[in-house]
Amino acid sequence: MSDDDPKDHNDDDFERAAGHLEAPLTSLVGDYEEHHEGGTASPARGVFLLPNLFTTGALFCGFYSVIAGMQGDFYAGAVAILVAMIFDGLDGRVARLTHTTSAFGAEYDSLSDMISFGIAPALLMFNWALADTGKLGWVAAFLYTACAALRLARFNTQRDIVDAGYFVGLSSPAAAAVVAGCVWLGQTHELPASDTSLAWLHAVLLASLGFLMIARFPYYSFKSIRLDGRVPFVRIFLIVGVLALIALDPPLFIAVFSFLYAISGPVQHLRRNVVQGADTENDAHDSEVN
Repeated sequence: MSDDDPKDHNDDDFERAAGHLEAPLTSLVGDYEEHHEGGTASPARGVFLLPNLFTTGALFCGFYSVIAGMQGDFYAGAVAILVAMIFDGLDGRVARLTHTTSAFGAEYDSLSDMISFGIAPALLMFNWALADTGKLGWVAAFLYTACAALRLARFNTQRDIVDAGYFVGLSSPAAAAVVAGCVWLGQTHELPASDTSLAWLHAVLLASLGFLMIARFPYYSFKSIRLDGRVPFVRIFLIVGVLALIALDPPLFIAVFSFLYAISGPVQHLRRNVVQGADTENDAHDSEVN
C-alpha cells in the first residue's frame, strides 16, 4: 500500500475532525492517564474503546432494569439483567483476546456490576414481590445489595491472588441470574408473587443469595474454557441439547440452571470438607488399627 493511500488520508481527516470536536469537552473533563507497573514507562493516555463499550452496554441494561421494574414491566427488567450478563461476560474476554486489559476497565467493570447485578436485581425483586411486605422486603433487598458490594470489593482486592479457575463465593452475575430467572418465570407463568407465603420465600431467597456471595464456597468460574481450542464432537452435541432444553421454556430452564449453579458451591464445600474429610479420617483410623 502506497504512502499516499486515500484511506490513510481519510483516517487522518477523521481523527483531526474528532479531535476538534472533543477538544472543548476534554478541557472540562480532562483525560485519563494509566501508569504502568513500577512507573518506569511513560503513562498511557486514553481508554480502550471496545471492551468498555461492552461494559457500558451491561451498565445500560442494569439501569434499564431498574426503570422497567419501577414502571411494573418486570418481564423487560428480568430480560435486561440477563442481557447485561452477556455483555459482562464479553467485555473481559474481548479485553483479554485483544490485549486491551487495563486498570480503568477493571474498575469500570466492577462499578457496572454493582449497578447491574447488585442494585438492579434487588430492586426488581422488591418491586415485583416484596413491595407489600413492609420492612421485610426492603431489608432483604438491602442485604442482597450490601453483600454484592462486599463481594465485589473482596474480589477486587484479591483478583491477583485467587485461583482463576474458581470464584470464592457466588459471583454477583450468577446471583442476579437466579433473581432474574425467578422474576421471568413468575411473570410468564403468572405466579402470585405478592402472596404472603411466596413473598417470604423470595425474601429468604434474596438474603440467601447475599450470604452465598460473601461465603467462601468454591464456584467454577468457566474462565479456563478455551474458545479457540478443539473439543470432542460429542461436547458440541451436548451444547445443542442444552440449548434445545432452554428453547422449550426459557424462563423455567434458566431459573433451574442458575439455581443449580448457586447451590453447587455449598455442595462442593460439603463434599470436600465433610465427605472427603470423613473418608480421610476413616482411612487414618484403619491404618492405625492395622
